[in-house]
Amino acid sequence: MAAPCVSCGKAVSYRFFLGARVSLAREQGLWKAAAAEVQTGTASQILRLRHTTVVSTKKNIAALRRETYTLDFIKKQIEEFNIGKRHLANMMGEDPETFTQEDIDRAIAYLFPSGLFEKRARPIMKHPEQIFPKQRAIQWGEDGRPFHFLFYTGKPSYYSLMHEAYGKILDVEKHQNQLRAQGLFSEKTKTKDLIGSRWLIKEELEEILVEKLSDQDYAQFIRLLERLLTLQRGGAEEEFVQRFRRSVTIQSKKQLIEPVQYDEQGMAFSRSEGRRKSAEAEAVVYAHGSGRVSVNGTDYLLYFPVTQDREQLMFPFHFLDRLGKHDVACTVSGGGRAAQAGAIRLAVARALCTLVTEEEVEWMRQGMSGVGGHGCSHAVPECLSDSCSGYLKSVRRHLNVQYAGLRAPLFMLQNCNSIFQF
Repeated sequence: MAAPCVSCGKAVSYRFFLGARVSLAREQGLWKAAAAEVQTGTASQILRLRHTTVVSTKKNIAALRRETYTLDFIKKQIEEFNIGKRHLANMMGEDPETFTQEDIDRAIAYLFPSGLFEKRARPIMKHPEQIFPKQRAIQWGEDGRPFHFLFYTGKPSYYSLMHEAYGKILDVEKHQNQLRAQGLFSEKTKTKDLIGSRWLIKEELEEILVEKLSDQDYAQFIRLLERLLTLQRGGAEEEFVQRFRRSVTIQSKKQLIEPVQYDEQGMAFSRSEGRRKSAEAEAVVYAHGSGRVSVNGTDYLLYFPVTQDREQLMFPFHFLDRLGKHDVACTVSGGGRAAQAGAIRLAVARALCTLVTEEEVEWMRQGMSGVGGHGCSHAVPECLSDSCSGYLKSVRRHLNVQYAGLRAPLFMLQNCNSIFQF
């Protein structure tokens, strides 16, 4: 009888063991669920805190960053420059008060002679404002909000300037409408003589705005200023326009230009000479012609088989929009073909100076869009004798039009304006 009791006790104890295990598992499940809930809430709070911290940090990094070249740094560099200039003047036996930048450059070249071909690698001593580039100030505050309402345009200074210019145009037009209503408006506009000045080039405007501009942005701004010039403006508008013009030194007047000569038939022509390297050339440019160019009695297309050499010859005529309007007879000797082409080009450019008008000279000197409207921005008439890659593409199109390898058709030469429409 004892055996069944033992087995019964074992069964009861086993049931108690299972019950305790199940209850313990339930309690552990509840504790795990509670712990997981607490952990999830804490983790979400931590993640939320980390996320907001990262965002606020990103906003404030740029706002709180220090400028590379602060005002205090520039002032310190200027003080050191002035001290160094006085020491350099004493070393050279000059008066520190009258020691100019040209004297500094001459002294540096004497004390530190250099044979480096790259001039930017040579020793220099310039004013700190010329050495350290301009930099824009911080455009937003500590909270990440930009100061300027045009900040998100990417070019706030440029568009702010455009707004200012257009606002002045609206003010002038409003004033004109008031005068019309009173019957006091006169249609005769007094245009100011702009001879002796030019517009700022794109690089100069970028330096003022401390922003990079595209060619379209620059052209749009110049068109807006030219529109303002056509209106009857007051002193404030005139002062605004003059901020973006620079005076040009009249150097072309100092050049001695030979008078026009006439042959036995009474045809006007100009003769000039040019040299490049060891090549010497003489060019006779006739005031009227059909575009015939001969070199040493040979057609220039045969004398210069390379297109680039022919471009050199035709460039002065293309710059003046006179392709096919002059006959040229050239003689050249010495040097290679490239040097001969350069010498002839210089001789032709000098000969054309006699045949151009005062209006064309002034347009070239001011650097206004080229006489032929081809978009040159040179401040002096250097395109006639120096390289200007802006026009070579259209000249190449003209020179590549050949008839049987000899000459472009005559109607092509007489209608070059239609060829160069971009």
